[in-house]
Amino acid sequence: MLRDDIASPSAAGGLSRRLFLTAGAAVGGGLLLSVSLPGLADQPRGFAPNAFIRIGRDGVVTLIMSQVEMGQGTYTSMPMLIAEELEVPLSAVVLEAAPADDKLYGNPALGFQVTGGSTSVRAFWTPLRQAGAAARMLLIAAAAENWKVDPSSCHADQGVVIHGASGKKLGYGALVDKAATLPMPASASITLKDPRDFKLIGKSVRRLDSPSKVNGTAIFGIDAKLPAMKFASIAICPMIGGTLGRLDDTKAKQVKGVRQIVKLDGAVVVVADHTGAARKGLAALEIEWQPAPGGTASSDTLISELDTASKSAGAIARQTGDAAKAMAGAAHVFDAVYELPFLAHAPMEPKNCTAHVQKDRCDVWVGTQVMTRARAVAAEVTGLPIEKVEVHNHVLGGGFGGRLDTDAIKFAVSVAKQVDGPVKLIWSREEDTQHDFYRPYYYDRLKAGLDASGKPVAWTHRVTGSSILARWAPPAFKNGIDSDAVEGAEGPYAIDNLLIDYVRHEPPAGFGTGWWRGVGMTHNAFMVEGFIDELAHEAKQDPVAYRRALLAKAPRALAVLNLVADKAGWGQKMPAGSGRGVSVLFGFGSYVAQIAEVTVDAHGKVRVTRVVSAIDCGRIVNPDTVKAQVEGGTIFGLTAALYGDITLKNGKIEQANFDTYQMLRIDEAPVIETHLVDSSEEPGGIGEPGTASIAPAVVNAVFAATGKRLRKLPIATATLKTALNPSADHGNPG
Repeated sequence: MLRDDIASPSAAGGLSRRLFLTAGAAVGGGLLLSVSLPGLADQPRGFAPNAFIRIGRDGVVTLIMSQVEMGQGTYTSMPMLIAEELEVPLSAVVLEAAPADDKLYGNPALGFQVTGGSTSVRAFWTPLRQAGAAARMLLIAAAAENWKVDPSSCHADQGVVIHGASGKKLGYGALVDKAATLPMPASASITLKDPRDFKLIGKSVRRLDSPSKVNGTAIFGIDAKLPAMKFASIAICPMIGGTLGRLDDTKAKQVKGVRQIVKLDGAVVVVADHTGAARKGLAALEIEWQPAPGGTASSDTLISELDTASKSAGAIARQTGDAAKAMAGAAHVFDAVYELPFLAHAPMEPKNCTAHVQKDRCDVWVGTQVMTRARAVAAEVTGLPIEKVEVHNHVLGGGFGGRLDTDAIKFAVSVAKQVDGPVKLIWSREEDTQHDFYRPYYYDRLKAGLDASGKPVAWTHRVTGSSILARWAPPAFKNGIDSDAVEGAEGPYAIDNLLIDYVRHEPPAGFGTGWWRGVGMTHNAFMVEGFIDELAHEAKQDPVAYRRALLAKAPRALAVLNLVADKAGWGQKMPAGSGRGVSVLFGFGSYVAQIAEVTVDAHGKVRVTRVVSAIDCGRIVNPDTVKAQVEGGTIFGLTAALYGDITLKNGKIEQANFDTYQMLRIDEAPVIETHLVDSSEEPGGIGEPGTASIAPAVVNAVFAATGKRLRKLPIATATLKTALNPSADHGNPG
């Protein structure tokens, strides 16, 4: 009921099972349970409160939720964790969005208040269950004291405490005031349920946020509405790094409803009584933009610079054995260059933010993945103390990493400083696409040394591209290495002699790069799985069999590969012009294998007809959500593989709306089959693996269908058309 590295948990040192909980009386009566988690050493015991459970006299459980909902199902999975251990129906739990506060609501996997990196369930799997279990223990103790019986003779079920011997019952609502006065159970005494006793976890349940999204009552950031609110539209200099030059706003001011023209650094904003007037006024402006010095960059130039940069040794990220020596002694050496383009986020809800700046406070209404960063940027723009800024977060109409940045908030607050009353700034689709923080262009060099049997005995992978971490989280950029950029650069395979290095190369100033639903893993999975397929071909071995031999030390990866091969019918002959391709990935704590089936017509047009996925994401909270995330991630990644490309010409982004930045159409969507592994391991993330693994499966299938190896995305129809030469080989099993 409604009212994603950054680092992985392992990279952050793992999630501690230690938990401190305190109980007290809630305002208005009831039990307030504070969950303290590892994270901030300046707090008592080295921890800061992170989440709160509030149980009212009506028996309703309120989870004050730090993780945001952007389509991934968090607003259902988090309540399931509480309800399971608290022994209440899921319908008894409601969510209340947490305010911006790192100390109270920091993500324990990442160290501050953020939703990203596929960490929500991973980070809160243990803390929220312990919170629910502790609350249950307090309520049972309260009932036992009331009945003068031993707490061990009582149990809880469906929000009611029951005394087994007498059959006496008391609902939670009747017990909360008493429970709030009891001492908190020691952490060591909090016993979590045996998974065999789970009633909710592991069961498919309907998403709690679906009804409001279907009937239109869900409030997204773009839906914020306030008394006397003005509406604003923005035009930003189309040239990278450019500024606002001459502006004639005479005609714009004559548009009915236009109230104000606001000049910003590199942008101009029209404020009006409604969005239609703001857009019309914007179109009436006569603007001369000033390009940045040397601001005529093109994609060809950027790629050429990346090529040059990639020829120099980079900072060593990982090294085992002696790759150079093993390479020199290899029976055969094989190398390749793989490329991935810049990509935009293109969520259905474009960038927007509503702000109201007053003399002594600032309020912001927005959908963001980074509440405290949103608060900080508003404070910076206004000059107000941080405690005078309040961020009201809403459901996000798609995040994909794009709302890990705060540019829309900065612009909106800057405008609101010059407007009397609240103002909502909405970006057009064109402005959103052309002024995004793009997934970096990656230009990678891979080399493998093979022994006489075709097995890789040496592996080098040089990653070249922009560093998101250096901009977004500077302390995490260490020794010249962006840990996200090199994540998964060797895949899940066992190779004795390995060298992974990283060359940082940035695009022109003013061209921002940022997180994009997987980022480093999305590009490395494409490079590694495409290259592994090439090695299998060089060794004249079946692609699945070749991978199996390299996964002996990764049993979970091997298991999903075997499962997907079985379910997809790997080995069965495909018609001419069709093919199957496979990929395997370990990322975000989960293991994924996918097989894509494609057809390629005489014109080189690729159609993906079927995708089979096998997932081991550890303990599953809601199977239906896991499948939905795999399906959504697959479509997202498939869109990028077939069409995604942000290009520069004369310093300007060429793509603007969905006519030039194409999305996968509904009639192009493949049949997607998802098979889940029943696992007792700790939960892994699931929001991003499907996005990362689909592209290599597709290009490997294209090779099986056409004999043409694709090392660069998006898939170019013209390139395939010239390469088509159907033969008997094109009906092979892979």
